[in-house]
Amino acid sequence: MGAEEGGCCRCCFSFIFTSGLTALFLWLNLKTTNPTCSIENFDVFTLNKTANTTFRNNHTIRYDLKLNNKENKDKGIYYDTLNLTFYYKPNLSFVTLGNATFNPFYQGHGKNTHRISVIDARGVKWENATATMAEFRVEMNTSVRFKIIFWKTKRHRLDLHADLLVNEQGILVKKKKKKGIKFKSGVWNSKVCNFYLLGILGIFTYILLW
Repeated sequence: MGAEEGGCCRCCFSFIFTSGLTALFLWLNLKTTNPTCSIENFDVFTLNKTANTTFRNNHTIRYDLKLNNKENKDKGIYYDTLNLTFYYKPNLSFVTLGNATFNPFYQGHGKNTHRISVIDARGVKWENATATMAEFRVEMNTSVRFKIIFWKTKRHRLDLHADLLVNEQGILVKKKKKKGIKFKSGVWNSKVCNFYLLGILGIFTYILLW
């Protein structure tokens, strides 16, 4: 009788352990990470105090938006229409400079995508910009779906913003030379969420095995 009970316990233990590992494997393969979005370059020509008058009369702003999907090694991303809104902060409040819209597109797994364009920022009193640094903000709004093997997830909303500083040469000030300014979100970080979910799954598996 004791041998039969021991065999039954071992069988249950093996089943629970295998089920826990299977659940962990599936979770690790199905979890998704939002793309890392950043402004790589932001050139405000009219703020270049070292340039000639003709160059400074150019009121266009050239920017480079980078969308990084390298953390999803085997998951592509479908982007809905992507909207950008640009703001300038000459004093204590922001002034809207303009908007940009990009059509829906697909980004493969482990890929980088750039959207490089310009906006025309006429109507701003740039001649009053006497400070060493000028402050800007870019807001990005879109929804994404992740492609996992042959199916797509539900839409995940991305509402992000990036605060930028532009120097006297009219170029973006970067904390690190080769890295742009990352967008931030007020939404709970997906990496933190994944960490807590993994912890809960581990505790649950431990309880079952105990």
